[in-house]
Amino acid sequence: MKRILVIGGGLIGMRHVHAVQGHERCQLVGLVDPDMSVNADTARFATMDDVSDTVDGVIIATPTALHAEHGRVAAARGWHMLIEKPVTATPQQAQVLKDALQGTNLRALVGHHRRYHAIVQQLKRLIEQGDIGQVINTMLIWAMRKPDGYFEGNWRAAGGSPVMINLVHDIDLLRFCIGEISETVALRGKNHRDGERIESGAIALAFENGATGTIGFADSAPSPWGFEAGTGENPNIGTTGQDMLWITGTRGAVSFPSMTVWNGTDWGTAAQQVPLDCAENTLPPLAAQLDHFLEVIEGATPLIDVADAARTLELAAGIEAQLVAPNWPTADKIRTA
Repeated sequence: MKRILVIGGGLIGMRHVHAVQGHERCQLVGLVDPDMSVNADTARFATMDDVSDTVDGVIIATPTALHAEHGRVAAARGWHMLIEKPVTATPQQAQVLKDALQGTNLRALVGHHRRYHAIVQQLKRLIEQGDIGQVINTMLIWAMRKPDGYFEGNWRAAGGSPVMINLVHDIDLLRFCIGEISETVALRGKNHRDGERIESGAIALAFENGATGTIGFADSAPSPWGFEAGTGENPNIGTTGQDMLWITGTRGAVSFPSMTVWNGTDWGTAAQQVPLDCAENTLPPLAAQLDHFLEVIEGATPLIDVADAARTLELAAGIEAQLVAPNWPTADKIRTA
């Protein structure tokens, strides 16, 4: 039995609490959150310093700006850690975290949990095996309308950009399945809520293998297209089962998450759908990630460590910087130029 402590009692933190409570090889030490009114049916601690119990591993699910400091404290306590994505708020903070772990026997796993989806693993294998040939381009959409209450009275009102909260997942998905991203160009959309927070935009991508791609995103637009809606993985987001990622190659194409594969030759003959059984999860991704975290505590190599996650963070942070640049072109400026 591994003794696991969860830090942060927000939406994702409580999902981790329930995952640990339901795992046969885990014992929940408690929940750390300064809001002592959070009801988690477990021991409660206001700070990490209040924890005197034995801890094998800690799950850090606090606001992103606190990840580096909480990771540093966890390292000082000798706790292996699972850190929610993004790994830290800035690449510089990621370096602080790497420095805190250097020279220790501690291991850190970063919570890009989409990598544990069976269909994500299947997509990665399909591309690596060359089933659609060499990847040429990819198109991804993430468009949801978050409820107004999501932004009220918390840090998201000013810093809740979907780039760092949501697209960081999609960027990691593309890196994991297609390859490293070498360049990005971002275009910001018009705000439809009050405030200056980033709401929507479009991103052009270049991959090191020569492929290109685009991402369209919005947290102000209700739509059926998004990873969570397509896969049904998040109980807070309605499930539509619609594809949200399309990839073309020199021999065919695939759409995700339906894993609909097409092969063809030239435009004179219609592309033909290739029968493919879609892989199914044997465990929910968060539970599979928790299984892997227990293996990491015992010495396994993390599926995504701090250095790997820092690359995803650098890309997301670079996109965010482009979108907030004062002179960066927006759709309305280009239209009136």
